[in-house]
Amino acid sequence: MNPVRQSLSLPNIQLSYLEWHQGQQPLLLLHGLADHALVWSSLGDYLAADYHIVAPDMRGHGDSSKPEEDYTFASAIADLEALMDHLGWETAHVVAHSWSGKLACIWARQNPQRLQSMVLVDPIFVWKMPSFLKLTFPLLFRVLSSLQGMGPFASYESAEAKARQLTQYAEWTPLQQQVFQTGIEQKADGSWGSKFTIAARDRIFEEVMLVPGLTVPVATPTLFVQPEKGVNRFDSQLKPYKKYLTNLRLCQISGNHWPFLSSPDAFNQVVGDFLQERINFSAVNH
Repeated sequence: MNPVRQSLSLPNIQLSYLEWHQGQQPLLLLHGLADHALVWSSLGDYLAADYHIVAPDMRGHGDSSKPEEDYTFASAIADLEALMDHLGWETAHVVAHSWSGKLACIWARQNPQRLQSMVLVDPIFVWKMPSFLKLTFPLLFRVLSSLQGMGPFASYESAEAKARQLTQYAEWTPLQQQVFQTGIEQKADGSWGSKFTIAARDRIFEEVMLVPGLTVPVATPTLFVQPEKGVNRFDSQLKPYKKYLTNLRLCQISGNHWPFLSSPDAFNQVVGDFLQERINFSAVNH
């Protein structure tokens, strides 16, 4: 079953999202920086029979609105809670990748009743960042694989040639091609580039620096997915999660920072098993 593209008009933003609506269990899929909802295509199809799945394009990304300002975690969380209210969901299971993994931790800390469980897929930037790191942002923007494909490029062909060199598209599978093609557009001046905007990139990084992710114990049942070629390769990186997430399980799988694109079968099974276990647990305890 292919997902349906939907749109929700909020007071100051239009939120675009993909919806698989066969099952009943509410499941929210949150992409990482510079990505969009279609990265979850394989997982959504895999779980569609048992879940009501929604994958939004986060503000500044994909087909959602792209304001010049206001990329705070608070605003992004408010978007998600408004989307859940629109769907009639009091609570949901949440799968969150990379930057949105930090967002999910903040959300679970602030409004734990909204999250039944969390799957953190190779999350990043969980600490508050030292201010001097802002000086390194231009360098960071050049080396982060998720941002190298932003452009601008003189032609679609040059954009695709660059994409084929990036970690997330390295095998150039049909799914990876589709994700790339859906995330790029021709600009008014004829050049090609990501639908993700410079303003969103800069504001999100500023917010990531200012706001710590985990500061107090969080009891939300959590699966930490650690890809073998991901960014969380050292025990020191896992310490804050082990310290503050009191119901945490770690799972190592194959793949890179985008395991849902690089090793989708292994990733889908790990996430599906964890979610089913949480649903079974809830059923027994209610």
